[in-house]
Amino acid sequence: LDTPNPATLIGTGKLEELQLAVAERAANLVIFDDELSPRQQRELEKALGEDTKVLDRTALILDIFARHARTREGAVQVELAQYEYRLPRLTRAWTHLARQAGGRAGGAGGGVGVRGPGETQLEADRREISRRIAFLKRQLEEIRKHRNQYRRQRRKSAVPIVSLVGYTNAGKSTLLNVLTQAGVRAEDQLFATLDPTTRRMELPSGHAIMLTDTVGFIQKLPTELIAAFRATLEEVTEADILLHVVDISHPNAEEQMAAVEEVLEDLGAGGKVHVTALNKIDRIDRSDPDAAERLQAALQDTPNAVAISARTGKGLPALLTMLDDVLRERMIPVDVLIPYHHGDLLALAHAHGFVEQEEHTEAGTHLRARLPVDLAGRFSAFWFDQQDPFHEEESAEP
Repeated sequence: LDTPNPATLIGTGKLEELQLAVAERAANLVIFDDELSPRQQRELEKALGEDTKVLDRTALILDIFARHARTREGAVQVELAQYEYRLPRLTRAWTHLARQAGGRAGGAGGGVGVRGPGETQLEADRREISRRIAFLKRQLEEIRKHRNQYRRQRRKSAVPIVSLVGYTNAGKSTLLNVLTQAGVRAEDQLFATLDPTTRRMELPSGHAIMLTDTVGFIQKLPTELIAAFRATLEEVTEADILLHVVDISHPNAEEQMAAVEEVLEDLGAGGKVHVTALNKIDRIDRSDPDAAERLQAALQDTPNAVAISARTGKGLPALLTMLDDVLRERMIPVDVLIPYHHGDLLALAHAHGFVEQEEHTEAGTHLRARLPVDLAGRFSAFWFDQQDPFHEEESAEP
């Protein structure tokens, strides 16, 4: 809407159309694909009749989230978001009692300072919800501390973290299951995944990564959800590489990609290295020129993009090779002479880096490799000088 009505969001004419549609269908629920203020929700329910409930986009999403929360962390995050959404809307539930109390007080000669039972109950509910919100926030802070501790342990292992991101129902959980046999729930539903799942897997090079599945994104992600799910969404901000899964068979795939990028920017993760998996190519009908054109355009215009089908396995080897290549590009080159009594460092280089040249000398192992940034610092004491056989061989070349 260019100029939303502050009272009802929609204009008078559209409201009349809605009233007729509700009456014709005997509807008891109206859902707005936008956020309604408490006043707008109250006025719309008044206009549509007391038997018709009005929900906005946020309330609907919260309801779906509540059905899919299966762990304590997910349940706490959803409950917090629900209470923060409900708190400013409490007055709507008690207006009729306040009016009744006011009428009785007026008839009995009551004046300013007389408080009816509805108003008292409203204040009690506000206090209780505020208390519950504070309690849930403390719980989430503990969860966040636990997650941070877990991430620090993962960092010590020097295993790169790849986080799956994407629009809801793009196929992230299916891809995680196929690549890691994780066994997480993968359904053709919105927001089927709320709780992050991390699994270790090997790339074709033999290097290991930690692959994490996260909650799906949508357009206009409610602010209540971003705040409540901060502990979960931080998995994205802490990742080394983002694996953006796109349902390329969807007619609005381009808009969905843009919506995901917008959320990533809001989270401060927009600048992270991306690999894009253009998923569900098995659903693209080659006789549909629009779908085929959409796929080709995405492959040409999107850096590090690979066409795949998580369901059939097509394109998955190319995707894993792409992850290997991007991982290698992110690493920094080192040229070191490792003493033989530091064989543990040599083992780390082989396990987590790409060893390009290795020579055993009297002083130790001369190594050229590309290593993760977090790991490379541990080799700084053994940096090799420029008088090494590798440099001499290069300079001797014509």
